Amino acid sequence: MFKVKNRYSAILMAAIFATGFSGIVAEYLLSTLASYFLGDSTVQWALIVSTMMFSMGLGSRISKSFESRLTEKFLMLEFILSLVVSFVPLIVYTASAYMQSLSILIYSCSITIGILIGMEIPLVTRINDQYDDLRVNISKVLENDYYGSLLGGVFFAFIGIPFLGINYTPFVLGLVNFSVAIGVYIFLKKYIDSGFKKYFNVAIVFISIIIIGGAFMADPIIKYGEQRKYKDKVVYAEQTRYQRIVITQWKKDFWLYLNGNQQLCTMDEMMYHEPLVHPAMSLHPLPKDVLVFGGGDGCAVREILKYQTTDKITLVDLDPAMTKLGMEYPLLTELNKGALSNKKVEILNKDGFVFLNEDTAFYDVVIIDLPDPRTVELGRLYSEEFYRTAYKHLRPGGVIITQAGSPYFATKAFKCIIKTMESAGFNTIALHNQVITLGEWGWSLGVKTDGAYPLKKALQSLRFKDIETRWIDHEAMQLITSFGKNIYPGQSDSVQVNKIQDPVLYRYYLKGNWDLY
Repeated sequence: MFKVKNRYSAILMAAIFATGFSGIVAEYLLSTLASYFLGDSTVQWALIVSTMMFSMGLGSRISKSFESRLTEKFLMLEFILSLVVSFVPLIVYTASAYMQSLSILIYSCSITIGILIGMEIPLVTRINDQYDDLRVNISKVLENDYYGSLLGGVFFAFIGIPFLGINYTPFVLGLVNFSVAIGVYIFLKKYIDSGFKKYFNVAIVFISIIIIGGAFMADPIIKYGEQRKYKDKVVYAEQTRYQRIVITQWKKDFWLYLNGNQQLCTMDEMMYHEPLVHPAMSLHPLPKDVLVFGGGDGCAVREILKYQTTDKITLVDLDPAMTKLGMEYPLLTELNKGALSNKKVEILNKDGFVFLNEDTAFYDVVIIDLPDPRTVELGRLYSEEFYRTAYKHLRPGGVIITQAGSPYFATKAFKCIIKTMESAGFNTIALHNQVITLGEWGWSLGVKTDGAYPLKKALQSLRFKDIETRWIDHEAMQLITSFGKNIYPGQSDSVQVNKIQDPVLYRYYLKGNWDLY
């Protein structure tokens, strides 16, 4: 009898280990979805996790009203949870095709899953009460739940998102919960009311078909939702460990999106990349060593390679999938002219902030071609600390330039980047250009000099005589260095420097003048 009790208790502990695993992955999965669709990853992760924890408390409270047939209720709970967690991303992606805001839907899913997860531990604890005394019972239940959570976090970070993606990770969760239910049903079958058994047998067959069918249909459903989200035909889509990469096509032109935000269009990318590269490269008398942050599409490197004095280009981009795309995807290799495969180029898939702190090399030009600072994580690469480190890595007379978003649609963010670069010691000037598909866009350029430097005059004298360009020329330099009168007076004075310990930039960006766009 003692051995039988130990076996039944072991089955319940395996179940709670598995539910701890699936519970934490469900939290992370919903946080990722919220970050992708709602933006501001720091806020979304904090709110989703705290909302689910609160909902788990509600679930625990609700579970106390269950007075009988606890094993049957636990099985029903696992069956429901296996279906819900499997199909949440498909529901969200499908809804994104028809709804402007997904916040209510995503947080409703978080609350629902949190309540269901919150019922699990109290139910298993009470079921296991007949096999262990209270002291051992509570310890074993919490121990296995916490161990399962650790494994779930490791799975999500190193297997789920990198290899299975948002498409299939949920179905692994669903199968985990479903397997828990089947295992408990098989081993504790004699304790289950006979009236429920036939329903459970039908449920097992039904849910198996639904989950397997859903797994096969996941990719087409997500593609359908994604296609409805974009006005043009989606020709490429990939969920990487770091971001969602989408390429769309309209007639002969293509658009590249990262996490739903446009990065370039083949129609007018030169109106972005040429101001990003040529003023900085031409301003330096001998740009031999160039460091690029971001730019995994290869277009910035394409422009840098036009300078014969350049010996080495170090490109640091966090996402290996993006740089692989820039090296291998025919559309991008044609666009960047195979730039990333050039022998002068070294590609490092690292966090830019960490890389710069660990690097020992010196450079003549630093070009920062990163996504907009819409999150705290990206904001680190627009911080005073980052620019100060870049300052140390530049040789005397070195030039740095960063894309700085829109001077009109995100005015405070734009001015914050310029002010932050100045605070790091650079002589700084703002640049801007009208990019057809992006609107008015801006850059911040800085030079490492000891004294005053006639930066505007030097830029306006550039002629690019020996450099083949499609748009930028001497006349363009008169225009991109001139802004006219300030149409948002007072905003420059109220802007703070963006620092690691005080990340104001992403808040400026999110509260921009986007209603004018």
